[in-house]
Amino acid sequence: MQFSAYQQSHIGGRKVNQDRMGYSYTREALLLVLADGMGGHQRGEIAAAIALQSLAALFRAQATPYVRKPERFLEEGLLQAHQDILRYARERALPETPRTTVVACLVQHNCAVWAHCGDSRLYWLRRGQVLARTRDHSHIEHLIAKGLADPAERNSHPDRNKLYNCLGSSSLPRVELSRQAHLEAGDVLLLCSDGLWGVLPDTEIVHRLATHTIVQAVPDMIAMATSIAGPRADNCTALAIQWQGAHDAARVGDDGVVSTQMLPEGAVGTGMAADGAAPAEGDPFDEDDIEKAIAEIRDAIEKSSQILK
Repeated sequence: MQFSAYQQSHIGGRKVNQDRMGYSYTREALLLVLADGMGGHQRGEIAAAIALQSLAALFRAQATPYVRKPERFLEEGLLQAHQDILRYARERALPETPRTTVVACLVQHNCAVWAHCGDSRLYWLRRGQVLARTRDHSHIEHLIAKGLADPAERNSHPDRNKLYNCLGSSSLPRVELSRQAHLEAGDVLLLCSDGLWGVLPDTEIVHRLATHTIVQAVPDMIAMATSIAGPRADNCTALAIQWQGAHDAARVGDDGVVSTQMLPEGAVGTGMAADGAAPAEGDPFDEDDIEKAIAEIRDAIEKSSQILK
């Protein structure tokens, strides 16, 4: 299995970067995750970090070396992350539970399947065309589906940031699953937060990814989005892979191609990032706090993962 991967995050004009992203892989499976902690609720970055770690722990438990039931894995993984966030808040008697959106994608056997809650997006592109994109769990998407708003209003409607689905809320999240997508060499999968897609139209995102490598396109798009948004810029995060195929030519070169055949049997490689940007000065929830919170629930997560195998 071979792929190129690139991820980057920018804090924008905010005091805290609440976005988290990363990936894990075995010799036969690849997991991509991006979470956007919700800024209207305290400790959104904690919720996003827990979501990543919950999914990573389940992946380590079930990808041996591939996941037997991909859709079940993603649904159970997101629901487990939701429960872990609730447990974090309950054990600390927090007045409000941290919340996050999330999008996750599992790639194996030349196929991809993805799941999401909220408005963190996934794009599947081939030769300059969008083959699929997640539908945001937002009020504006509901209005569009009912014929009460024009699709052109997606990036400008005043209700575009009103979400009805996330992890960490009092109600059980609804995990939306894709169908299996058969990948071809050269296909691109892009996971991104609304700090990117909310500023750049889909046409610009597609153009950048069609005319540049992901190593060029991702930082260019993030720089463009934060520049356009200016001092009000949201956290802006993207994780992209370009699929090379399932053949076994093993190398990791300057072009960033990862070959999973280089992994020892049973090993798990990772590109999980706790934060894509340095914590802002004075951030009361810095990386030490996040790591401590994650460590406290990691044992429980892994025990749950074993039960779900």
